[in-house]
Amino acid sequence: MKKNLTLTGMMGVGKTTIGKILSELLSMQFIDIDKIIEKKHNMTISKIFELRGENYFRRIEEYNTLEQAKKKNVIISLGGGAFMNSNIREEILLNSESFWLNTNLEIIKERVKKSQKRPLLNNDNFKKTLEQIYHERKDFYALADHKIECNKQKPKLIAKIIIKIYENR
Repeated sequence: MKKNLTLTGMMGVGKTTIGKILSELLSMQFIDIDKIIEKKHNMTISKIFELRGENYFRRIEEYNTLEQAKKKNVIISLGGGAFMNSNIREEILLNSESFWLNTNLEIIKERVKKSQKRPLLNNDNFKKTLEQIYHERKDFYALADHKIECNKQKPKLIAKIIIKIYENR
């Protein structure tokens, strides 16, 4: 049986969009960790950050990710900061084929600048904060099995590139 397929990378890079396409093309269940957390807690990630704080969110993110990673034949979209967690990363690297979706920061800025769903970016210095987050996370993302450059590529093409790599493992 094939390993699970996991997508990691910055917010706004397209993990959910590409994950849904992969799910359809590979006939595998798609799991979006952020959506699972929002559903279980009946509130948005932003609201969880606001009411309970980032530490609380990271604890429930770890619990839910590890729970979902035990499933078989699934495609998992991690939250942007999840791969920094050593427990999550270890589980994913052991039992999943992981893909870092990387996109130019300018493209990410355009995609997320108006979003109210990005609690770490809700401050006065959006651009600097986004750059700082990327630089904090990129070395962790680089630990994924594969790096996919997504700059201005259509999501369906990115999905096909991932499938080619995934099916040849």
